[in-house]
Amino acid sequence: MPARKTTTPSSPRGSSWSCSILRYLGGSARHSSGSSPLVKRERAVPRGWRTPARSVGGALRAARERRRRAGMERCDLGERRRGPIWTRRAGAAAARGVIVNIVHSVQGYHSKTIHFLNVAFDSSGDSLLAGDRQGNIYVFDLNGNRFNLVQRTMQACTALAFNLRRKTEFLVALADYSIKCFDTGNQELVSWMRGHESSVSSISVHGSGKYAITTSTDTAQLWDLDTFQRIRKLNVRQSVGIQKVFFLPLSNTILSCFKDNSVFAWEFDTLHCKYQLSAPVEGSVLFYKVFAVTRDGRTLVAGGKSNHLHLWCLELKQLIRIIQMPEKVRAVRHLEFLPDSFDGGSNQVLGVLSQDNIMRFINIETCKLLFDIGSPEEGISTAVISPNGRYIASVMENGSLNLYSVQALTQEGNKPPPFMFKVVEDGPKYTSEANKLITKVTSGRSKRPWKSKQSKIQSRLLKLQANTSLENKENELPGGLNKNRLQALLKGFGEYPAKYRMFVWRSLLQLPENHLAFSSLIDRGIHSAFVNIQKEYPIKSGKLLRVLQRTLSALAHWSAIFAETPYMPLLAFPFVKLFQNNQLICFEVVATVVVNFCQHWFEYFPNPPVNVLGMMENVLAHHDKELLQHLIKYNVTSQVYAWPLLETLLSEVLTREEWLKAFDNIFSNHPSYFLMIVIAYVICSRASLLHCNQAADFEYFFHHRNNVDINVVIKEAYHLMEATPLEIHPQHMLDDFTPLTKGQYPVFNKYPTFIVNYQAQKWEKIRQDEIEYLRERQLAHESEAKAQEQKAEDETWYRKQKLLQEAEEQRQKILVEEEKLAEQRQRLAVVKRELKVKELQLLDASRRRFLNYQQDQVQMELKHLNDEIARKVAEENLARTEQKHTDTNGRLHPQRRLRHDDQDRVKHYREIVKLLHDNRVKEAELLKAMRETESKKQEDVVQNKAQLGKEQKAAAADGHRKQFLDDKMNDELELAEKLQREDGCFERLRDVKARCTERGVEVQQRPRSGSICLNDLSTLASSPHKNVFASRGGAARRRAELARQERELMAEVWRLRRRLTSRAQARHPPARSPATTWSP
Repeated sequence: MPARKTTTPSSPRGSSWSCSILRYLGGSARHSSGSSPLVKRERAVPRGWRTPARSVGGALRAARERRRRAGMERCDLGERRRGPIWTRRAGAAAARGVIVNIVHSVQGYHSKTIHFLNVAFDSSGDSLLAGDRQGNIYVFDLNGNRFNLVQRTMQACTALAFNLRRKTEFLVALADYSIKCFDTGNQELVSWMRGHESSVSSISVHGSGKYAITTSTDTAQLWDLDTFQRIRKLNVRQSVGIQKVFFLPLSNTILSCFKDNSVFAWEFDTLHCKYQLSAPVEGSVLFYKVFAVTRDGRTLVAGGKSNHLHLWCLELKQLIRIIQMPEKVRAVRHLEFLPDSFDGGSNQVLGVLSQDNIMRFINIETCKLLFDIGSPEEGISTAVISPNGRYIASVMENGSLNLYSVQALTQEGNKPPPFMFKVVEDGPKYTSEANKLITKVTSGRSKRPWKSKQSKIQSRLLKLQANTSLENKENELPGGLNKNRLQALLKGFGEYPAKYRMFVWRSLLQLPENHLAFSSLIDRGIHSAFVNIQKEYPIKSGKLLRVLQRTLSALAHWSAIFAETPYMPLLAFPFVKLFQNNQLICFEVVATVVVNFCQHWFEYFPNPPVNVLGMMENVLAHHDKELLQHLIKYNVTSQVYAWPLLETLLSEVLTREEWLKAFDNIFSNHPSYFLMIVIAYVICSRASLLHCNQAADFEYFFHHRNNVDINVVIKEAYHLMEATPLEIHPQHMLDDFTPLTKGQYPVFNKYPTFIVNYQAQKWEKIRQDEIEYLRERQLAHESEAKAQEQKAEDETWYRKQKLLQEAEEQRQKILVEEEKLAEQRQRLAVVKRELKVKELQLLDASRRRFLNYQQDQVQMELKHLNDEIARKVAEENLARTEQKHTDTNGRLHPQRRLRHDDQDRVKHYREIVKLLHDNRVKEAELLKAMRETESKKQEDVVQNKAQLGKEQKAAAADGHRKQFLDDKMNDELELAEKLQREDGCFERLRDVKARCTERGVEVQQRPRSGSICLNDLSTLASSPHKNVFASRGGAARRRAELARQERELMAEVWRLRRRLTSRAQARHPPARSPATTWSP
């Protein structure tokens, strides 16, 4: 029957799509065209769907018009730092699925729109982080309908990450090649990480949120987000280059993709290469640019500059499918899986963003198109899907941010009309293996096409080839290990190699490594039962204590029984010490041991597991009755010899190496082997136990290390496993090994819940009472603190008041002092005036005393002149006499006699000079006394204040006295001249006056006049008297005559002085002397 043909207008989406799913068998392949007939079926397209050519401005106007017609919610951030995102949420009825269109426009002289560059969701999917070209980082709370500007980095961001362990922190890669961590709560910088030499293109965060990988073209770096330190760095040759490095979900594997299409998987703990994906088969080579991984980490999708997508199965390390996109898709720019709550992480819906800026969502199993977003007019630059699968955030080509509702996009009414498609016949020439992998995408709503005999659609999926038997499958372990081979190795060597022991244990226990589930347990924090565990178990290492506390808290959050179990720290501590660097593995190992090797332990809680202890006692009774009877004899039950070994997992009685060797065998056998090895330890210690007869000795024995060979114990345990009858064998009572489930941990409720609940309620009540007590104590402390604060405030107030009062008193004192100072200033002014008056008085008194002193000096000088005149006259007379005597003496005898007389005369004159000197000394003493009197007078100035007026009047008369004295002196001198003229005896008085006038000062300064007298005498002696008395009698008479003449001359001088004095007194009567006089 010929194929039905329908001619309709071509689709605006380009050529129709076809589907052909073939089984992958391996081998080479080449594309061939034109060899198979095509059955063309095209869909009818309404005229309104056609897109005529128009200008860019027309396209933008049309886009704005469509938004206006569709009623799209629009949010302009502008200059606001916070505000609502939408005024009315569109929800499922959103136009084309767009909930809101977010733009950031800046108004000014040149209005412009700041383009968004990157977006990222948090782990819950309800908060969105977006960064624009200017470095503004916004957080959009989709549940609370609020946005906040949390940071301004002032430079463009190249990558974002918002799924860290601390929910309020995020990572941003900047244009300066650095990565910064900020906190959205306090909007502060947490850390600044540097190390890249080129732009960071992506940030991948581990499922636990504790580690991150940043990728640039030349390197990838692994960071610890707790310390923000770089752990490792991946360097490659510049010619190769890195495309992307990221964590695989739900595993400890790092996947690195390079530009040469090589893909390597690395173990996160050791950073050893786990495997490498083989190169794609011939004929389907494309250059990988973008990658996406399902949420379960099992499937990798890669795309690049082609319309092909490669699907890799990471468990098989094989390429399982090649999806061919339509011809309009020439390159793939971005890939993103759409999560689904019910797919168990094996996501089926893939979003493909192509070079035409349209993101198409297809089902990778059925290759059906589900929906698309974006258009050539409103193209998408990049897009991110929320982890909960509810939202799609896309950065548009025009710089805005669109938020889509997945629920609205998946509704039937929003899907485009069905496509008609072309089917490629599975002809005989399509024999290449690559073409068998090719699967073309078709529309999800197309009707089933008419089939012809020549065309056939194959939709067979790749199945895993069963090359191994069912028995081998049961013994196969993760990591490529085989349990039977491991047991054979263990029996041969007795233990596993220390280098690979942890890897073997993880494979034997089949740990699921549920990162998200473990993170959720850890995020609940420290359990209240283990807050003060350091008091009961004072571990020296702080890190070991923290790991133990977190592990026990995670166990308690997983099941409530572990919070009430007192021996849980003892049971978990050995594994905590072994796996302290990997808390996830530590938790899962302990959980696996509890679930499998501690079966039926909690059925009699809080008592020991008597059922398990009863099984062990039956086995001991069967194999060593004598030892059991000895134990029973001394009342040593299984709770003494078995339970201490069980609850500590033999860690108290074995060394580290012995314990590791024992658990190599325990993990490799049935869970009942653990009970057997405890019984074997008791049996191997029978010699020591049979010598014990005290209960304390038995308790000490099973709590301390003993001299027991662990190899003998292990062999004995294997013997017990084989020789124990089936009816009492613990294997008959215990279940087989069951690993933990992947994704979520199993429910553990094999314990009396009512007891645990009762104890939990009791502890909760105690905790509430304690909280209430602490609250009351806190209130009491707060009240006391408030009272103390109030008291302090009162004291401060009183202190301030006291200070104010003191300040007021001080001010009053200052005012009083100022008044006193004013009075003192006034008194000081009065005193100054008085002192000025006193000073004037003293000056006047000093002047007066000086005048009196001058008057006394004049009188003394007159007296000295008189004495000098008398002496000169006497010297002249004596000289004449001596000359006459010399003349009268003989040549020899008279001269000697004259010399003797001269000596006597000299002696006499010396005595006169001495008397004159004494007179001068007495005058000096008198002057000193006068000065002392003057100083005393100065002290008595105050007492003589009343006489100041009289003294001032007396001072006026001093001038008259001085004039009177001058006149008197002149009169006396004139009188003396007159008398001289009258009397020839005073012919030298004029010379005396001139000498007195010229040497008046010398007379005052020279108190000693003896030298002058001698000079004068020498002069008299040398006077020209040439007559010499010839005889001694004449000389005697001459001397007598001279003496008489001398006496007469002296008498005449005194008479002359008295006469001059009487005349002066008669001519000038004496003036009235002042009242103030100098006293001796």
